[in-house]
Amino acid sequence: MVTAETAVVLPVLLLVLAAVVAAVVVVGAQLRCVDAAREGARAAARGEDLAVVRAVTASAAPDGALTTVSVEGAEVRVTVSAEVAPLGAVHLGVGVAATAVARLEPGVATGGAG
Repeated sequence: MVTAETAVVLPVLLLVLAAVVAAVVVVGAQLRCVDAAREGARAAARGEDLAVVRAVTASAAPDGALTTVSVEGAEVRVTVSAEVAPLGAVHLGVGVAATAVARLEPGVATGGAG
């Protein structure tokens, strides 16, 4: 009887484990987007070139992440977004994104957006 119960419960336990692993992957990617957006906003606020800002965000962001930089008045807004596949081979894409805003440092010219 115990063997039959174990045979019924084991697939459910594997599904729960897969769901927990997928959630950890998604949360990790979200945190990487948050960190990348913050680092990019700091670099842009210092007046770094757009290429440098994108390089800074790419080093901290998940693979394949897109970075958007915009300057509005005395603030710079950096958005990092990515799509992650938490279950690997299963084609289930989950989008994660984060935005960070920073005030431009004194003396930094307000340039265009990228």
